[in-house]
Amino acid sequence: FTVLFICFTCISTVQTTDCLHLREQCINAANGCESVWSVVEDACNISGNRCKAEDTVGCNRIIQVLADKYPEFKNCVCTTDDVCSITTLLGKQCGTSKDNISTETKVQWGSSALSKQGKSCLDVNRECVEDEVCNKQLSLYLKVCLVNQKCNLEGCQAAIRFFYQNMPFEVAQMMIFCDCIQHDESCHRAKELLHGKPCAVAAVPPPSCLNVIHMCEENELCRKKYTTFQSKCWRHVTKKCYEDEACLETLIKDDMPCSANADCKAAYISNWGMMLHMECTCQNLPPGEQPLCELFHHMLHSKSCFS
Repeated sequence: FTVLFICFTCISTVQTTDCLHLREQCINAANGCESVWSVVEDACNISGNRCKAEDTVGCNRIIQVLADKYPEFKNCVCTTDDVCSITTLLGKQCGTSKDNISTETKVQWGSSALSKQGKSCLDVNRECVEDEVCNKQLSLYLKVCLVNQKCNLEGCQAAIRFFYQNMPFEVAQMMIFCDCIQHDESCHRAKELLHGKPCAVAAVPPPSCLNVIHMCEENELCRKKYTTFQSKCWRHVTKKCYEDEACLETLIKDDMPCSANADCKAAYISNWGMMLHMECTCQNLPPGEQPLCELFHHMLHSKSCFS
């Protein structure tokens, strides 16, 4: 069966409200839904204090049953490979903060002594290693991305998504926007470790940026993140010619203002660990495809937005 979770990272605010309303309706119904919901609560342990599923397989199965028997819940079901947390399963009990960090992880990060100030990547790396909470999270990520130096692309990308999306925004921002002076090799090595290079970022040969966008649009989770990124960072592009490649080709990348606010930075960070984060190229493309490719490259990889 498909692994399914119900989670807030997969649905918009409007749908979240609807899902909570559906839950209340289900509990108050006399059509059998309330008994299925009680099994969901038991299997997924969402009414307990620890907010952890003892049996994730059983939890997933009963969520599938709920969605099959009561199709109105289908919009509340996440079928992506994103980090879908049982702790946010349709309920308020486990905390549903805006940044989607589980209560347990939030409490841990609360004891972190990281200063969250902009620094070189070497300083950021050193601070993270010396900080108990950050080092624990970093170790989990590096285990997957650096295991015997043999790259598991999908595993490493998933680990990066989990690493950056389960920490406070200020910490993610400090790590992702850290930099190095040109000839500081130690700093550049630290930067590569923090930024998932080469495993999750570099493919040989590198794909064209046009292919990256088209692959992303075929993946539901990636498409949502890309749409959010466009709307938060490149609003005039979205308004002027959203999903219209002929129109996009008419734009000049040097004349594209980026909003660069906190929402834009958060949307950019959420692209990490997705195919949008991968290095792409515009070399060896037909001349007619070059302008659009360079525009996409600028949108995905230009740091001018945040410098």
